[in-house]
Amino acid sequence: MHPTHPSAVMAPPKKRQHITAGLSSMIGTTIEWYDFFIYGIAAALVFNKIFFPAIDPVTGTLAAFGTYAVGFIARPLGGIVFGHFGDRVGRKSMLMISLMLMGVPTVLIGLTPSYELIGYWGAVILIVLRFCQGLAVGGEWGGAVLMAVEHAPSKKKGFFGSLPQVGVAPGLILSSLAMGAVAQLPEEQMLSWGWRLPFLASFVLLGVGWFIRAKVAESPEFAAAREKNSSAAQTLPLRAVLSQHKVPTLVALIACIAEKTWFYTIATFSLTYAVSALNLPKQIILDAVLWGAVTTLFTIPLFGILGDYLNKQAIFIAGAAGIALFSGPFFSLLGERTDSHITLAMVIGFGLVYAAMYAQEASLFSSMFPPEIRYTGISLAVQIGGAIGGGTAPLVATYLLKSGDGDPRLIVMYMASLGVIAMVCGLFMKPYRAPEAAEKA
Repeated sequence: MHPTHPSAVMAPPKKRQHITAGLSSMIGTTIEWYDFFIYGIAAALVFNKIFFPAIDPVTGTLAAFGTYAVGFIARPLGGIVFGHFGDRVGRKSMLMISLMLMGVPTVLIGLTPSYELIGYWGAVILIVLRFCQGLAVGGEWGGAVLMAVEHAPSKKKGFFGSLPQVGVAPGLILSSLAMGAVAQLPEEQMLSWGWRLPFLASFVLLGVGWFIRAKVAESPEFAAAREKNSSAAQTLPLRAVLSQHKVPTLVALIACIAEKTWFYTIATFSLTYAVSALNLPKQIILDAVLWGAVTTLFTIPLFGILGDYLNKQAIFIAGAAGIALFSGPFFSLLGERTDSHITLAMVIGFGLVYAAMYAQEASLFSSMFPPEIRYTGISLAVQIGGAIGGGTAPLVATYLLKSGDGDPRLIVMYMASLGVIAMVCGLFMKPYRAPEAAEKA
């Protein structure tokens, strides 16, 4: 029996398959996001001192965030390459490759010599490894969410699609805990070897992720689509997306710019802002980010369930409205300089505003494309949106803060504007309908 035949991939009971696929996607994305986030936290807190000590602190921070942005620049390329083979060969094999492409560079970052040993060559190595991480994340997201969504029952795609999205939260929690733990070391030890430990720990996580993902069957929707429409294998998925599905790609891409800008501004830039501009201890802001991420463990699945029972578009739009309305209060709460206010800002920012949008993306965006080009379509939109929004978020926020003489008002205006644009995009998100189905309707 051919391995991609529907009856082959669906041999185990259906219930077991969609539960296994959902949980394994969540655990796998947790590991990959840990690897990705640990770099962002290190870039915000220590990389300017380790790899760019010869320049002033502000410029050094910009340089460190520049290496951070490289990962986002690589994400669209990763989405295109992995999306192509994911639509032609299968989802599972691409997930296994992306896991290795993320884990190995993360370990190597932990072994990269500092400026004191090899000068700026350390930064060059850092950029190359970060590029590999970006390729991996660009290919990872589309495969992970499709494995969950395409295995799920039709009335539970919102919930199961939210499970790999939940992986962002434990990934952020684990990375925050790991960096928070080594941050307790004396600064000399932290800068010498302590910061390396969270990166080296990825070796263990890599083995765990490989073991878990090896147990998951190929997506039944992908296998069925291949069996039904073998001619699709002759069409380049990227060409089909760009020529036949411009509107869903564009609206998903633009909406993602707002969501990614919001997330990476509060998850990464706020660390630098709190420590440098507000003179707060690192641990206070790290703890607040941790509590915000913990909240999403519960709210992302909750919003996923609400999307199944109510309206995915409406919930997504409500999250976008949250960006527009809460950007100002977020920085006001940080400005209070108390543990409770800062924690409240993160809980609302992550647990409500971000979770409402992010929980819907897997099932909502997937529904906008046919199965045979779905991996490419959602990856292209989300990864380009992520590169524009998330990759530039710390740099843009740092620049706007400097332009505003330390007042975050320009950042607030920028993010609020993106929120409004995302609300408009949400109105154009419609499920894909095959031509023959549209004609019968």
